[in-house]
Amino acid sequence: MHWHRLAMYLRSLRDRQYDLVIDAQGLARSAFMARATGAPHRVGHADAREFAALAYTQRVPADIEQHTVDRMLSLAAAVGAPAVADTRAMRLYTPPSAAGFTAKHPLIGGARYVVLSPTSRWPAKQWPDQRFATLASALARDGLTVVLVGSASERSQVPGCLALAEANPCVVDLLGRTSVGQLMDVLEHSALVVANDSAALHIAVGFNRPLIALYGPTRVHRVGPYRRAGDVIQHATARDRLDHKSSAARALMERISAAEVVAAARLRLG
Repeated sequence: MHWHRLAMYLRSLRDRQYDLVIDAQGLARSAFMARATGAPHRVGHADAREFAALAYTQRVPADIEQHTVDRMLSLAAAVGAPAVADTRAMRLYTPPSAAGFTAKHPLIGGARYVVLSPTSRWPAKQWPDQRFATLASALARDGLTVVLVGSASERSQVPGCLALAEANPCVVDLLGRTSVGQLMDVLEHSALVVANDSAALHIAVGFNRPLIALYGPTRVHRVGPYRRAGDVIQHATARDRLDHKSSAARALMERISAAEVVAAARLRLG
């Protein structure tokens, strides 16, 4: 059944008869999808990984040390689209089907709340669960509502946060309980977002929300919150190996103390 569904999806890509496809991800999977469309003009970076560039008809050179957003904009510029690197214009909008989710929610509607995104696909990108719980407790004592977000498959990463949510009515567990659109609505109306390197963090940037971004073994100048370097807490040194796929690199996240994040949150919340 899986292969049948994949074949149907690939057929649907070709049936749309695209004239132009831009592969902004630059990996084997995305390049395969671009090639499967049959589009006569396929654009991607010349240095795309996993031999992805072999699928492109136009290979665009770009500096690997550029921020990912600027690299993507270079692809748009290569096909004649104006590349506007203006964060006021580069914003997100909650889909109409999800707008109002937050206002109608019985626990967060009308409240001033902080969103915590405590999970990550990679263990080395996770700030310790108990420190997120400490942060949530401090903010709840300050009279704020705290909303936990993430996917259902990531719930096992944060037992401390989930236990706190069960015990404290000011901490709301929404892990795995929102669609992407509903998550966007929650983030759009938040007073502050505190997050690991995650989708929630970058969505918060798209809504220009107050932000604290927790980073460990990651090159912030390349994949950090776009033009929000002042909102990043990271304690890496020149001697550290920035490899988020190495579990040993989790020590970099552990250098971030709960006390400094609580202080940063209170500063942003006024």
